[in-house]
Amino acid sequence: MAELRIAYVPGVTPGKWLERWRERQPDIPVQAQMYDGGDDPRALLAAGTADLVFLRFADGAKPADATTHVIPLYEELPVVCAPRDHGIELYDDEVPFDDLAGETWLDPADYPPAAGGVAMALEVVGSGAGLLLVPMSVGRLHRRKDVVQKVVAGVPSTRIGIAWLKPAGDEPEDVRVQEFIGIVRGRGANSSRQPSVREREQREAAQAQRQRQRAPQDAPRAGSRKTGQRPGGKGGAGSGGGKRRGGPSRGRR
Repeated sequence: MAELRIAYVPGVTPGKWLERWRERQPDIPVQAQMYDGGDDPRALLAAGTADLVFLRFADGAKPADATTHVIPLYEELPVVCAPRDHGIELYDDEVPFDDLAGETWLDPADYPPAAGGVAMALEVVGSGAGLLLVPMSVGRLHRRKDVVQKVVAGVPSTRIGIAWLKPAGDEPEDVRVQEFIGIVRGRGANSSRQPSVREREQREAAQAQRQRQRAPQDAPRAGSRKTGQRPGGKGGAGSGGGKRRGGPSRGRR
């Protein structure tokens, strides 16, 4: 079967799912690569260069459309990134966004992948030029010693989801895609909802059916003579053709 191709946005760590895939489907190679062209790599699905993509979208949004399925997976908390020794270090927990009024903010759009992306933006943060808001997973990916990060309250969070193409017309769903989605959703190796398990159960059921169909050939045929039975249907010893039982004896008195 063809290789399974996966793309994911920065901050997603698909390693555990890839490992489970390799354990359960050793005959089907899987390739995963990070997509640095933004938060929505569904163009790779349309181009035929990926079978599944992990994307990022605003919490509460419904990213599924006429051509793609999207399953939300988990929420990402927003963090504020500031230079070391900034006042946010004094907060033990979340930083209220209102407490950051008057701060200078960097715009992630000013740092596209060609210009270094979030890594470059955090370098600018470290220089003291401004603060930056990013999902926590992205902040951890590009952690720097000269930048401090704190969860910020009062800012919309983001979500990570997994997307794949809807079948065209009467085409069936790709069983490889369905198998991987089941792994991501936490289904066990023996879950009956996994395509590989259903296929195995169907194969075992078909084999059992063939065995049942062959079984009557080994059973005695109808009307066959039983062991110890005389030709003509008369029984052997112990049947009506043996010595008489009961009645007066005709021997000498």
